[in-house]
Amino acid sequence: MKEKRKLLMELFTSTLYLSAFTFGGGYVIVSLLKERFVDQLHYIDEKEMLDLVAIAQSAPGAIAVNGAIVLGYKMAGILGIIVCVIGTIIPPIVIISVIAYFYKIFITNKIISAILLGMRAGIGAIIVSVVYDMALSVMDEHKERNILIMIGAFVLNYFLNVNIMYIIIGCILLAFVELFIRRERA
Repeated sequence: MKEKRKLLMELFTSTLYLSAFTFGGGYVIVSLLKERFVDQLHYIDEKEMLDLVAIAQSAPGAIAVNGAIVLGYKMAGILGIIVCVIGTIIPPIVIISVIAYFYKIFITNKIISAILLGMRAGIGAIIVSVVYDMALSVMDEHKERNILIMIGAFVLNYFLNVNIMYIIIGCILLAFVELFIRRERA
């Protein structure tokens, strides 16, 4: 019981901290979740983290909250979900409430505008880092299929402007086809 309480407290404080200091959206928090739960705490391995990110991206809603849901469930079940989601949503609620209250002051302040502009550059670098790490992980599996799907998804979305939802549905269909073929062979 004491270990479960310690795990829940670790999940809460980690998600609270990461959510409080993550600017730039869900993809930024993904790299920080990986660093915290894979690299530092060793609660899950990198392949599990990639699977959790894929699930979080596929579900509707904010990726930070979806990531907290799948991570919380993986680590501590339903109670883990509750703890991680609360830890993840408290900082944005507080920050947005403060910004809404002082909106007129913030919108005209040149210092805050400069800070936000500088943060944009850092956020871009973090997103590139996440994409690079995820691509390396996919390539490390040495499955040509995964590499082809990754390249195909990029080409379809970036060059042909195919909606990401259609790409996700296509990947799901490919997975079902592969599952069907494996079952037929077995």
